Amino acid sequence: MTASQATLGQQPLASGVARTGALRRVLVRPEMGALAGSIAVWVFFAIVAGRSGFLSLGGAATYLQVAAELGILSVAVALLMIAGEFDLSIGSTLGATGMILSVLAAQYGWNIWLAACIAMLVALVIGFLNGYVVLRTGLPSFIVTLASLFILRGLTIAITRILTGRTQIGGLAQVPGYDSARVIFASSLTVGGAQFAVSILWWLVIAALATWVLLRTPFGNWIFGSGGNVQAARNVGVPVDRVKIALFMATAAAACLVAIIQAVEFTGADVLRGDGQEFYAIIAVVVGGTLLTGGYGSAIGAMLGALIFGMVRQGIVFARVDADWFQVVLGAMLLIAVLVNRFVRERAMKV
Repeated sequence: MTASQATLGQQPLASGVARTGALRRVLVRPEMGALAGSIAVWVFFAIVAGRSGFLSLGGAATYLQVAAELGILSVAVALLMIAGEFDLSIGSTLGATGMILSVLAAQYGWNIWLAACIAMLVALVIGFLNGYVVLRTGLPSFIVTLASLFILRGLTIAITRILTGRTQIGGLAQVPGYDSARVIFASSLTVGGAQFAVSILWWLVIAALATWVLLRTPFGNWIFGSGGNVQAARNVGVPVDRVKIALFMATAAAACLVAIIQAVEFTGADVLRGDGQEFYAIIAVVVGGTLLTGGYGSAIGAMLGALIFGMVRQGIVFARVDADWFQVVLGAMLLIAVLVNRFVRERAMKV
């Protein structure tokens, strides 16, 4: 056999190995299960509710807006969960910061931009305290942030009642700076006659930024290291404590951003706004392929998980199904997504 024949004889094997390696790299991506799930959900509702408006641009605008607000939360939560921690306080942080913005602006006449800055500052302090307590005490973040959830919600209700005598605040449309804030946080873009909320753009930008951080920066490597093997990460010089505190602050900031978007859109706030959002965000992240144990996941997966949530929530409406079934579908979707993601990863490792 000549050298050229030997080389030719090796080409099929080499190309086969290359194809196998490429296939494995694709299959082990955290978001692959969510991508398949989002396609399946869209196809399902396109069939059962396509004639009711699900396939229209207006229909897409409604489920994308629902997905966007949850998606902003879930992308931040995904990064924290990849680092091995949870934040159950984001729903209460959303309610608290929205109320801070509304009380300062509507009740005391502050410029809405200054009120928003104070709300964001409070959110960052909440995130810092959550992270500091978790790392200082060694308690599970699940317990610490669950405590924060109740503390924040109780304080929000009690202080709002003391200051205003109410639990709902409106009138933001008349405060200084509202018009410019509405353009940034609550305007819409017209596409084909349908109104797409600007929150969708916020969601896409934040997801793109988080993906870049995870995949293209040293900080992204630190996030994976902090969630994969904490001791090994410390041994190679990863500032684990600073990484985790920064991520707790990021989840709180994301909650505040959503609070600002909602307060500006609805020209007010409610003390219970954000109730349950922490669990929906975790569901979106898990559906997106992030492991509860940390060290594995993606921002794109969380984005797709939020998209599935939005399509299911609005798809049920378009299909004229009783909304009481939504939580049943959501729970089943969570269980199926976890099973599918595990199956895909196990198959990928055998390829």
